[in-house]
Amino acid sequence: MNLDFPTIMVLLVAVTGAIWLADVVVLGPRRRRISGGADGEEAAPSRVVEYARSFFPVFLVVLVLRSFLVEPFRIPSNSMMPTLLTGDFILVNKFTYGIRLPVLDRKIFDVGSPGRGDVVVFRAPQDPGTPFIKRVVGLPGDEIRYHRKALYVNGERVPQEFLEAYTGTGSGAGMTGADLRRELLDGAPHAILVRPRVPTPGEGRWVVPEGSYFALGDNRDNSHDSRFWGFVPDRLLIGKAFLIWFNWDLGHGIAFSRIGDGIE
Repeated sequence: MNLDFPTIMVLLVAVTGAIWLADVVVLGPRRRRISGGADGEEAAPSRVVEYARSFFPVFLVVLVLRSFLVEPFRIPSNSMMPTLLTGDFILVNKFTYGIRLPVLDRKIFDVGSPGRGDVVVFRAPQDPGTPFIKRVVGLPGDEIRYHRKALYVNGERVPQEFLEAYTGTGSGAGMTGADLRRELLDGAPHAILVRPRVPTPGEGRWVVPEGSYFALGDNRDNSHDSRFWGFVPDRLLIGKAFLIWFNWDLGHGIAFSRIGDGIE
């Protein structure tokens, strides 16, 4: 069994819940019988039982929230610049793409599917224990082409507009001088970074299979994404990123201005 956070929480809920239940059904009545034969006062439960009573509701709430509603993640790299920066702490809506059982990751209730332009968190196909975050650009059945810094969906070039030369900060300072561009995917704008004077990585053409998605990082010349390892199966989706709730770029301080920003 892979002892990741959901597995640990399930075990904690199961153990503390079992102890609490055992106290209600067996241990508590036994204490009352013994105490009633002495001075009529119930003996205090053991410290283990007290801990179980206290922590079971906490563990249960955390498990429900993280498994079915919202889960926090921290951005560890620059692959989604300028949308997300290293050190951003984000919230991911786990309800958007369906309800899945914790640990088993089996979908039990289908709510919706990713759309083009969604920023999604998923388990990496090449390493399911590692969460990745990218932008969905290709849906099942789409033909995707990436050529000379430009994205093509079903034969149509996705419009890009140059905004300015980018100025990076903190861990992203190395991207200073890159082109900051606005890309219109299905008419919805989002920002990307490209380096026009370096070779274009990951050029090619792909057809997205059923039940899968094609995902790119917004930092197009500095992202390990579907161009290199393939498609994102629906079963590996975790949820849709929607909010930056904190930012702490280790060694570079806290960017208070990013707290509370939505993710587009």
